[in-house]
Amino acid sequence: MPRPGLIGAALAGGIVGSLLTVALLFVAAPGVLSSKIVRAGLLADPRILSDTVDALRDAQYAPILAANRAAIETPFGSSWKGAAKPEVTLVEFFDYACPYCKASNPAVDRLLQEDKGLRVVYRELPILGPDSLTAARLSLEASKLGRFARFHDTLWAAGRPSPETNAQAAVAAGIAPQPAPDPAIELELNGNMKLAGQLGATGTPLFVIGDRVMNGAVGYDMLKDAIAKARAKA
Repeated sequence: MPRPGLIGAALAGGIVGSLLTVALLFVAAPGVLSSKIVRAGLLADPRILSDTVDALRDAQYAPILAANRAAIETPFGSSWKGAAKPEVTLVEFFDYACPYCKASNPAVDRLLQEDKGLRVVYRELPILGPDSLTAARLSLEASKLGRFARFHDTLWAAGRPSPETNAQAAVAAGIAPQPAPDPAIELELNGNMKLAGQLGATGTPLFVIGDRVMNGAVGYDMLKDAIAKARAKA
């Protein structure tokens, strides 16, 4: 029968040996261990990767947002919908000719209906041709007169910007079908282009909600989540 001292020594030796093995693995093969741990984590919860990407992007644009918050969130004229005294502001850089912007409209409209503390600020970013640029100028002209929503909603309902649909929206807003030269409108358009470039825009729509910058038709759920996070930080 083995003596108790030998059994204790054997157990102690086994434990020490296991600890040494673990230590050697960490020292000799940290890359293998770390990659396996990361892989296991990603397989268990794939959101880790998207959350990490979001955090890195937010950190990248935080200084730009901080320096330009008022310029981004202050609407031109009447180019906004929703709360007059908002708890959260959603900013959308858009182009009337952009199919992804049009696809995003139902989600934005739904959020406005559901959230009475939300304001949506619309920033013109006409990057898809001369008809888009004309539509943007007309929209801002209507906006200066307090008629942005009339022009905006009519043009989206009419279809892609063209001389005919632009004129139809202009009539609804009570303005001329051709935009008049206006330095304030050109300043707004140039400013929007500059801001969108600083925020890494690769196209439209570009959404800014709190500290989150999102490019593309990200959908209702992502917009709602960003609004909730912005409200929690307010």
